[in-house]
Amino acid sequence: MTHQPYDYSQRKGIRPISWNDFHGLCKALALASAPFQPQVILAVGRGGFYPGTLIAHLLQAEIYPVRLSRRVNDIVTYDTPRWLVHPPDIVAGQRVLIVDEISSTGETLQIVKAETERLGAAAVRCAVLYAHSWGLETPDYVGLLSDDLLLNPWDREIVRGGEIHFHPEYASALAEQGVTPSPELLIVTPNFTPAKAPR
Repeated sequence: MTHQPYDYSQRKGIRPISWNDFHGLCKALALASAPFQPQVILAVGRGGFYPGTLIAHLLQAEIYPVRLSRRVNDIVTYDTPRWLVHPPDIVAGQRVLIVDEISSTGETLQIVKAETERLGAAAVRCAVLYAHSWGLETPDYVGLLSDDLLLNPWDREIVRGGEIHFHPEYASALAEQGVTPSPELLIVTPNFTPAKAPR
């Protein structure tokens, strides 16, 4: 069964991911992929920058950003992902671990993997924090398999009008399940004031 990207109607249930969950999933992926001995990690932005960076620290591996997206300014604009930042030539002859946030269709991972192999990588594997059941085939390592609506800690909130608000895309996805965003779905943090900021 084929599912369209960002078709939140297929999500059944809601699973908020805490920063502790995120850290635990990254540790599990780092331990699982350590025997592969990746020399280079390609973090697929934007969502893959978070796990990619932490996994690179855990494995003490080099990291480079890659970016392809259907979005422009956080709005889905294209039917297929478009390249914004290609893998660097340094991947040639290296063992490369591609890290992304989620495998939904697997299309983004497949595109990055094909380009990395074209550049001459010695071996390429893919790791994701999450996969839906219909996107399980492409990644080699999956932290969490779930068809829930997964609420990331890093993109659950946005700034609008000088205030923090629940992300409207998540709000729409919740509405498809008959749920209204509630304060407990926001990220609980201490209140800080910047030590320095222009007036």
